[in-house]
Amino acid sequence: MIYKKSQILCAWFLIGDLVVTVFAWILAYHVRFDSGWFALDKEAPDAALCYRNIPLVLILSALAFRLTDQYVIHRFRRLREELFSVLKGAAMMGLFVMAAMFGLQDPYESRGAMFLFIGLSIVFILLLRRLSWMGVHWLRQHGYNQTQTLIVGTGRVARKTARSLRHTAWLGFKNVGFIEDQPSHWANDLDILGSIKDLPGLVQKYQVSHVFICLPMSRYHEARRVFDVLTQTFVDVRLIADLPALAGVSFTTTTFDGMPMIGLRESPHFGLNIVIKRVMDMVLSVFALVLLAPLFAVIAVLIKLTSPGPVFYSQERCGLNGQSFMMLKFRSMRVDAEQKTGAVWAIKDDPRKTRLGDFLRKTSLDELPQFINVLLGHMSLVGPRPERPVFISKFVKTIPNYHARHAVKAGITGWAQVNGWRGNTSLRKRIQFDLYYITHWTPWLDLRILFMTVWHGFVNRNAY
Repeated sequence: MIYKKSQILCAWFLIGDLVVTVFAWILAYHVRFDSGWFALDKEAPDAALCYRNIPLVLILSALAFRLTDQYVIHRFRRLREELFSVLKGAAMMGLFVMAAMFGLQDPYESRGAMFLFIGLSIVFILLLRRLSWMGVHWLRQHGYNQTQTLIVGTGRVARKTARSLRHTAWLGFKNVGFIEDQPSHWANDLDILGSIKDLPGLVQKYQVSHVFICLPMSRYHEARRVFDVLTQTFVDVRLIADLPALAGVSFTTTTFDGMPMIGLRESPHFGLNIVIKRVMDMVLSVFALVLLAPLFAVIAVLIKLTSPGPVFYSQERCGLNGQSFMMLKFRSMRVDAEQKTGAVWAIKDDPRKTRLGDFLRKTSLDELPQFINVLLGHMSLVGPRPERPVFISKFVKTIPNYHARHAVKAGITGWAQVNGWRGNTSLRKRIQFDLYYITHWTPWLDLRILFMTVWHGFVNRNAY
């Protein structure tokens, strides 16, 4: 569907971009040659040469901006998409102008002025775009420039879509009702306007321009029928995927040889991200080992004095991609702790703990040797806590997406731990927080978790 209001916005952006580009062209000349901020190694070119080239700059700017999709206007266009297109457009415009002036042997040439022109153009165009969109969003929130929508479905995804449309009023979507072939008493609170076969008439009656298909996965076969019915209209149709339970770590879309492809589980830790995280791990773990060396020595002496056996205890755990490694701890139990019981979950007032071990566990000091695991690359400072293979074989049978937490390295601390989900607490909640961390990972989130770990202290009532 072609929207007149979109055409008006396109025209506004085009005119605005060209106006601020010309302003940037003129301002770049005066800043470079008249401001006194830059040294001049030769006589400044005549200002008339700058003004004479304005028509050429306008033509080449319009061409460059058009080729870089700066006028693809729709309600779901994201800021980073617009930012990227503006950067590409300004760079292409600069190349076009420099090439044209070189080819025409124009006497006005200045690399400094040209770089200023490109930089100022980017700043002015982005500023104009942000101010324009703020104005459009304000108008939409107050009832102007709105578009009518229909939602097909009445389940969880349909309700969430309706809430999202209300919460993002600045997008200008107004849901007029729901479409459902299988209404139930659970949907009595919704405004159901009709069934799928009624869609063409409802689209015309309410002047609908967008239809959102929000059916559960068990009814995806009906999506094709909805689309077939809507071929009689000119509305935009979007499918809201019902995949939260299936997409354990992330949800991405891309194309593969022309085919749409959906990523249901992909780790964000790749490429440069891995390098950044590894450098952080190495630098901070070396710093911690040096800083805590005296404490290591004191704990080691106390362990030797209070119970027979080695200072360190190594235990098999699973980390990245489910690969096992030997995780180090200060020994907090008797040497023969698991000879009779085998691998069991730690409990409160565990009789197998030594006198010192009880203190070490409650204060998390028994975990300090894991900085060595981090330095060796077995673990990271921040990540899901590693678990023993014998327990994992049980968890994967009852907890969906449990293996998704192995998409990244295990950590000494993690998002679940700093939010209180450690020790004898809900395992499902712990997995939920682990998956949130994996999906939303950034270096800043790691630093935040480390700060929260130190700030809240190491003592935890659930640490047995």
